[in-house]
Amino acid sequence: MALRPAAAVPATSAPAADAVVPTERWDVDLSRTGGLNARWADGGLRLADRAPRAVTSAALDRHAPVAEGAYLSPEQALTRPATRVRAEVAADAGPDAEVEVQVRGWRAAGWTEWRTAGPAAVFDQPVTRVQARVLLTARAAGATLAVRAVQLTADRAAVAAATPGRSYRVYATRIGLVGQTTANGHVVTSRDHFAALPSRRSLSPLGTGDYTVRVCTTSGSRCEYAPVWDVGPWNTRDDYWNPSAVRENWKDLPQGRPEAQAAYQDGYHGGRDQFGRTVLNPGGVDLADGTFWDGLQLTGNAWVDVAYLWTGTGPHGVVGSGPLNLRAGPGTGYAARGLAATYAHVPIECYVTGQTVSGPYRTTNRWNRLASGQYVSHAYISAVYGGTAPRC
Repeated sequence: MALRPAAAVPATSAPAADAVVPTERWDVDLSRTGGLNARWADGGLRLADRAPRAVTSAALDRHAPVAEGAYLSPEQALTRPATRVRAEVAADAGPDAEVEVQVRGWRAAGWTEWRTAGPAAVFDQPVTRVQARVLLTARAAGATLAVRAVQLTADRAAVAAATPGRSYRVYATRIGLVGQTTANGHVVTSRDHFAALPSRRSLSPLGTGDYTVRVCTTSGSRCEYAPVWDVGPWNTRDDYWNPSAVRENWKDLPQGRPEAQAAYQDGYHGGRDQFGRTVLNPGGVDLADGTFWDGLQLTGNAWVDVAYLWTGTGPHGVVGSGPLNLRAGPGTGYAARGLAATYAHVPIECYVTGQTVSGPYRTTNRWNRLASGQYVSHAYISAVYGGTAPRC
């Protein structure tokens, strides 16, 4: 994106006949603490540790050392709903450095994906809150990199109608790498529960499940709801679940087909990923060991059915304490059909009454039936958003 000072255009200026009237404009507070390997110093947002490293993400083995940082801004409540957010940036960035501003918006069904705000991020539904993320990348130890200011403008724009949740069959691989750090700052533990997708657009902030996938075996006998906490496999800019008009790269591939799968199976892009490495499997999702072994009970890499739940609508429950058993019916005597990880956002189709359970949030006989047909006790759900779940 262009690095230039914020334009001094008042929000009340009379627009041209075909212009969009700005909803509001604000400066991002870059001095607040938040994010990973980024700090405010000497009048600019900078990398806290500028030493390039060969591996910066558990699921991604980079082809060249880089230093990376990510600053997460406070949320901005909008006075009126908006569908587009634009960013203007003032920064000192040398040829070996890069700055990218991304934003996401809150709507009734939860957070949107992260979108690059230069020239503009467009959302498929009006949003009422906006959060910014500033990504810093340096490819040399002495690279000049300081972000002085970021200004955001939110307005309305014509957008496409909302789409239901998307689901695709892709190849799953196991992450492993206990003790290493994921792209959102999580340190991988033994039998951990999370997933990785090959795009930062769906990366959840640390300690959240804002972007959650439902991963099921192809028979449907086992599923796990897992937050997306890392980037990979193979690529970092392949949001293959999005339509070509939105997809960041590989726009000529069919929606739902990962670039790595096309490279491995058909020799697409010379059989290589975005970093020029030979693709050795058709991976479209990476699974942490607990998700892989305990949630799905896989013994080796396999094809799975993945639902990208932030693309859907309706009520969602936040799993406050997990991994939580998915049951075939409303009680602990029913068969376990998988797991829902801590922080996972699960789509609630409706609720029934069943066995009374005492959990960390309440004692209740309410059981939520999920969109996959399994049940979870409401005693372990910390919050519900996106609407009120009806009785089944």
